[in-house]
Amino acid sequence: MMDVDSTLINEEVIDLLAAYAGMGQSVATITESAMRGEINFEDALRQRLALLKDQPVSILKDVLTQISFTPGALELIQVLKNQGWRIGLVSGGFLEILTPLSHGLNLDFIHAHQLSIKSERLTGEIIGSIVDKEEKARALRRFAAQHQIDMSDTVAIGDGANDIEMIKIAGLGISFCGKPILEKAAKVQITERNLMKVLDFL
Repeated sequence: MMDVDSTLINEEVIDLLAAYAGMGQSVATITESAMRGEINFEDALRQRLALLKDQPVSILKDVLTQISFTPGALELIQVLKNQGWRIGLVSGGFLEILTPLSHGLNLDFIHAHQLSIKSERLTGEIIGSIVDKEEKARALRRFAAQHQIDMSDTVAIGDGANDIEMIKIAGLGISFCGKPILEKAAKVQITERNLMKVLDFL
């Protein structure tokens, strides 16, 4: 199970959305604070989303063009799929970005927020529950249960405070270029920005 923003991809999607909305610095500051665990993830998400209210839905397509996969990401997925691994994504980001982004990757599980959209504009809210650190852990358990995989055989990879709980309960928890708060919780720390390094620990 992999986090997405700053893990599977190089960017923080909500920061890209904010940049298009002219709110880049304000949102980036909140994001960084949340990633370090200084402020509650739900509060941070709602603050950032509120700044995007009334933005046209077209900015989602614009942002997709700005996203790049982390070095080694696509290669890691291909190698693992060829070996019969199940691969899932769990994100505090948005399905409207993840779904087209992951097209063709043959993934087994995706869980993220759904943006609320009315009259082709973002409402500044989401539909459904918040994907916080507890929900990420629950998602890992659901993912494992769906595929009859023992929790001791699961791997979780992330970079921020929001990934701590799933990192703790996974059989192998990996901090990928992670914040100090996550590095303390993870069994393994990868500091080189190359996801193929994950293979060294499986």
